[in-house]
Amino acid sequence: MAVASELQACYRHGDQRAGVVCQRCDRPICPRCMHTASVGFHCPECVKQGSQKVYRGVAGLQTRPVLTKVLIGINVAVFLVGILLSGAGGVAGTSGELTLDGGLIAEGCVEAVRGAGGVPVCVEQVGVAQGQWYRVVTSGFLHSGWIHLGFNMYALWILGGMLERSVGRLRFGAIYLTSLLAGALGVLLLSPDQLTVGASGAVFGMMGAVFAIQRAQGISFRDSPLFGVLMLNLLITFAVPRISIGGHLGGLVGGFLAGFVLFDLAGRAAAATRPPAGTGAPVTTRRSAGHQVGLALCAALAAAFAVGSVVVAYGAA
Repeated sequence: MAVASELQACYRHGDQRAGVVCQRCDRPICPRCMHTASVGFHCPECVKQGSQKVYRGVAGLQTRPVLTKVLIGINVAVFLVGILLSGAGGVAGTSGELTLDGGLIAEGCVEAVRGAGGVPVCVEQVGVAQGQWYRVVTSGFLHSGWIHLGFNMYALWILGGMLERSVGRLRFGAIYLTSLLAGALGVLLLSPDQLTVGASGAVFGMMGAVFAIQRAQGISFRDSPLFGVLMLNLLITFAVPRISIGGHLGGLVGGFLAGFVLFDLAGRAAAATRPPAGTGAPVTTRRSAGHQVGLALCAALAAAFAVGSVVVAYGAA
């Protein structure tokens, strides 16, 4: 997606702000003039003339949300395995075997015995600081009860389906993973000693990514259809006990940053590699360069969140 370097008016609608430029001709276009192509957006004129396959209107969002369905399937399957291992406790949301083995915590004790003078002595410690780094990822696929699972999977279906159709599976997967890892970092920063599970960090990250994408298109936060939804969810986050504030805020920030590098910085990189006018150089080259830069930056961001989670866990232990 190419992003205009400065606020411009749409070339067809002078009263509409354009935050995106056509991938082929670089005309500034508003949301009304954006036609989704296999990569980025095209203006109406290029849609008529171009040979690249372009999807119009609703048809532009017909990429099947396969990855979204896979993620939901994994979460549900893990929950069912937890029920098989822990019985009714898995349905009710009490701590089960999978939660203890895969939940996120910096360091904790799962078994203690009484030592000299009756003082408890821990004989089995768990946590990221004990070398169990996988908890940073596995915790995002565990849930404390069917209500917790249901809310998160419904949000994943709505937001994930929308994002995957709009930006493609690869970039959606990058956003989801980055958000999950950022949520884990937030948990370890704010509540390192509390065993935490859930996909909420990734869900909040998807909202953050939508805001970043809309910002790249010239749509302000307050004008976004998701603004009210986000405010309501933040209110619930701070008002309801036992909800991971760090996980939600960390995921939100991580998702926004992932969207920013994928669609804002990547657009600038594509514009910077624009071939000289009149050379006949293919436009595909700069689109591909911007795409690769965005994915590379997002991967670096995800790695930073993962490493940061481990470092914070060791510091909190």
